[in-house]
Amino acid sequence: MRTLLLLAIFLGSFIAGSGFVGWFVQDNPGLPPLIQVFLNTITPIFLLVAIGYFVGPRLEVQSRSLTKIAYFVFVPSFIFNTISNATVPGSLFLLILGFTLVLQLSMATIAGLTGVLLRRPKETVAAFIMVAVFPNVGNFGLGIVEFHLGTEAVLLAAVYFLTVSMTSFTISVAAANLVRHGGLSAVLQVFRTPALLALWPALAFYISGVEVPLLLERMTGLLGQAMVPVMLVTLGVQLAEIEEIQITWEVWVATGLRLLVGPGIAVLLMPLFGLEGIARAAGVLQFAMPAAVLVAIVAMEHNLQPAFATTTVLVSTMLSLLTLTVLLTLV
Repeated sequence: MRTLLLLAIFLGSFIAGSGFVGWFVQDNPGLPPLIQVFLNTITPIFLLVAIGYFVGPRLEVQSRSLTKIAYFVFVPSFIFNTISNATVPGSLFLLILGFTLVLQLSMATIAGLTGVLLRRPKETVAAFIMVAVFPNVGNFGLGIVEFHLGTEAVLLAAVYFLTVSMTSFTISVAAANLVRHGGLSAVLQVFRTPALLALWPALAFYISGVEVPLLLERMTGLLGQAMVPVMLVTLGVQLAEIEEIQITWEVWVATGLRLLVGPGIAVLLMPLFGLEGIARAAGVLQFAMPAAVLVAIVAMEHNLQPAFATTTVLVSTMLSLLTLTVLLTLV
């Protein structure tokens, strides 16, 4: 099962990303847009995962080391650099932030109740919550929104990216700490998370309009650029370390929460916040994305069913090829 699944995924990615297909896409701009999205946006992502899967064991790379440097260095650098340099209007930011917060709390509640009703252990319930509130709004979402809705939607997609990053990290770490620590200590642990420690000074620069010192901006910018590729390679290394990939019914439940319930709740909440047109379409697409690689990173850092989290990231990403195909024809 493990070999067949991974060969299907990675061989497909390598074939799609080959020079021939790249030439074919460039010389045939009339190709259906969805094919171009998959080849130009999704294929590079799987290629990086494949590199981690095949190269990691041969170089004796440990995912734990990669996870720590991503969690403590690259992620906070990325969040600080992105938010401190944001140029979105404050009113729009607050409106989308309110929408995102309500949606994320709704998703966390639904995911938590699902786990409890299914009588899953608390670790699995917390993992359900992390998957539900952590869509891949970065390397997946931004590219797909721009390609489908045009460059005028990029700013809106970036606002959703910022608000989702803030809320998903907070809720995920809170859920993990409630399982591992419980009580007041769990709340305090959330505010000690490197990403959130970087958030507060970033918001201070954003709100005040003060320019970030050039040295700090360039340093965090360079470190932040490493976040996505390192996390994707780490995902491949994590997959290689799993003795047997098991796609259990719990993985399907978590995947359904992310790919189906997420965009469904987004559609229902949009009218309440007066989000229409491109703002509505960009938001629905962002919340329809598969589980972010950060789910696996947070799960490993907190020792919260990392194999389950990693498998769910992989499965939700593969199934998103189908769900996004349908959704892109509707928005």
